[in-house]
Amino acid sequence: MQNTQVLLNYRDSIAFITLNRPQARNAINLELARDLLNVAMECDGNPTVRAVVLSGAGSTFSVGGDLKSFAAQGEHLSAYIKELITFFHTAVSCLARMDAPVIAAVQGNLAGAGMSLACACDLVLAAESARFTAAYTRIGLTPDGSLTYFLSRCVGMKRALELTLLNRTLSAQEAYQWGIVNSVVPEDALQEQAETLARQLTAGPTSAFGMTKRLLQQGWNESLETQMMYETQAISTIAGSADSQEGISAFLEKRSPRFSER
Repeated sequence: MQNTQVLLNYRDSIAFITLNRPQARNAINLELARDLLNVAMECDGNPTVRAVVLSGAGSTFSVGGDLKSFAAQGEHLSAYIKELITFFHTAVSCLARMDAPVIAAVQGNLAGAGMSLACACDLVLAAESARFTAAYTRIGLTPDGSLTYFLSRCVGMKRALELTLLNRTLSAQEAYQWGIVNSVVPEDALQEQAETLARQLTAGPTSAFGMTKRLLQQGWNESLETQMMYETQAISTIAGSADSQEGISAFLEKRSPRFSER
C-alpha cells in the first residue's frame, strides 16, 4: 500500500511505515495524519504483521506539526487542528494498542508531534544525530499526540515538566539516559538494527506481546488490586492459547519455541 504522505511496505512479517514528506522534514499536515491512520489500521488488521518499524524519509524523523499549513488557515486554524488531531490521535492509539510491537527508528530533529509519536512507540532506536525537543509551549501551544501520557511515564513528572515548559533539547545519548530511547546506534546502522530487532520480535508470541503492552499502559492508572485482577484475566486467557502451550513445552523440552499465532 502506497500513500503520498506515508509509505507502507512489507517484508516477511514486518511492516515498514515511512513518513514521506522529506522536503518538509516530515512535518505533519492533515494529509499525513490521515494517511498515517489508514496505514496504522491496515497494519493492525493484517494477520501476517508481527512487528512494525516506523521511520521518516530523509534526514529527519519528524519536526512535528506543519506550521506553514497552520498559518495558512487563518481564523479556521482551530477547526483545522481539531480535524488533523482526530486522525493523528486515532493513528497513535492504533499503533500503541496493536498486538505487534512498534519500533521507532529515529534520526535528525524530533520536535512536537514527532517526539510524541516516537514516545508512543514500544521501542525507540535513535541515530546519533537525533535531537528531541517538545517545542509546543515555545510557540504558545500545548502538547498533543499522547506526549502528556507517555512522556512522564518515560522520564518522570519533574523531567517531563522540564522538557515541556523549558523546551530543553536532548541529544540521542541524553534521551537514552532519560529513558526515552532504548538504544543509540550509528547513523548508517539505524535501519539495519531496527530491522534486526523487528525480526527478533517476529519470532515471539505476538498475542502475549499485545496483552503485555496493554497491561503496562493501564497499570499506571489502577490500584494494585485492580491491576492484579487484570493480570489474572490476561494470563488465564493467554494460557489457553497455542503459543502459550508451545512456549511451556519448548521450555520443558529445552528447545527454542516456535510461536505462530497473531
